[in-house]
Amino acid sequence: MIRDAIKSAQIEAMKAGEKDRLAAVRLILAKLKDRDIELRTASSVPDDDTVVVEVLQKMVKQRRESIEMFKGGGRDELAAKEQAELDVIDSFLPQQLSEDETRAAIEGIKAEVGAASVKDMGKVMAVLKERHGSVIDMSKASGLVKAALS
Repeated sequence: MIRDAIKSAQIEAMKAGEKDRLAAVRLILAKLKDRDIELRTASSVPDDDTVVVEVLQKMVKQRRESIEMFKGGGRDELAAKEQAELDVIDSFLPQQLSEDETRAAIEGIKAEVGAASVKDMGKVMAVLKERHGSVIDMSKASGLVKAALS
């Protein structure tokens, strides 16, 4: 399980004295704890790896946006700090599909649901997220789906 790998990474970082990695891992664990608290009142709880991947993907997205803003504002030292956190977070995510593999998955789903135009984008995206949500960057995938349906 991914959560166990994160917890063991925390211990390893403590033993190795890697302060930056330890801070990033603790940040991940704090976000997971917040998500666990949110899910206490949920009617249906997804399996643990799904929850962890969702949290990590959200954190990756936030870091990428921050890096872009910091670079645009000339704050390269802050961008470097965010990039370091991003690298740690990325190390726990499952291997993402390549762009070609993503296109192939989209084409298969497109044929399966009979999508013909951009109006069917929601159907394709729903099936894509259900089947491949943990291994595809959905923000990039939406552009690919739109291009495939145009």
